[in-house]
Amino acid sequence: MEYQAKYITEDIKLSCYPDKFFKSDILFEHHMLIWFISGETKIVQSEGTYMFQQGDIFLIPRNQLATIINYPKNGLPHQTVVMHLTTPWLRDFYEKLGVKPKPATAQKIRHFRDHPLLQSCLSSLVPYFDMQELPKDIAHLKITEAVTILRSLDPEIDGMLASFEEPGKIDLTDYMEKNFMFNMPLEKFGYLTGRSLTTFKRDFKKAFDTTPQRWLTQKRLELAHYQFVEKKKKPIDVCYEVGFENLSHFSFAFKKHFGYAPTSLLTAHG
Repeated sequence: MEYQAKYITEDIKLSCYPDKFFKSDILFEHHMLIWFISGETKIVQSEGTYMFQQGDIFLIPRNQLATIINYPKNGLPHQTVVMHLTTPWLRDFYEKLGVKPKPATAQKIRHFRDHPLLQSCLSSLVPYFDMQELPKDIAHLKITEAVTILRSLDPEIDGMLASFEEPGKIDLTDYMEKNFMFNMPLEKFGYLTGRSLTTFKRDFKKAFDTTPQRWLTQKRLELAHYQFVEKKKKPIDVCYEVGFENLSHFSFAFKKHFGYAPTSLLTAHG
């Protein structure tokens, strides 16, 4: 079965991957509050890797690059309730409150394991996904409830949710060294470093003296080599974590670059 989704509105959905894993490199346009019903997710970001499973609730900040790998587990599908906290909605919410918080110093994933108030709020959404007619303003009320609970749990959450600035021009070399493993269009890398595509390519050439694609491929293969030798990871895991879309393409590129297949490297260091 393919991916399934049910919606209350475009900002609240019940997401289900029934019987196989799913991998995607994503730039989150909106903050996302997620409650796990079943399954498992691995989120790879530049600062680390997170694992989430049944009962977990977590908040992913917007404008963050991530590799998302979803798995079924224990015979159950990967199923989550997802709530988008959009910039227009949050701007209106904070304007009505009259709150002008300081920007958060760290835009990182917040984890709320089995929190009863958040779980009650998000689990109460499940019956609505099968209703033909919804109570008026139910989505707005539920998002308001969720944000109100988040604000009571985390005194720094306003700094994340009420920060509406777009990315400014930042150091290209430092950013790319930290984020090369995400398989994003060059336009997205340009946006996140505060540049047009043309300016990004020009600055990249100046910084690295090569093309973005050639540099990205080499960096990803070097990281894969490190993961095999130092971490003893399997090719199927390494392939997706370093930014390749399928195992056969990864194996071909690895052998072309290093002169031997990933499997022979694992055998040699076994």
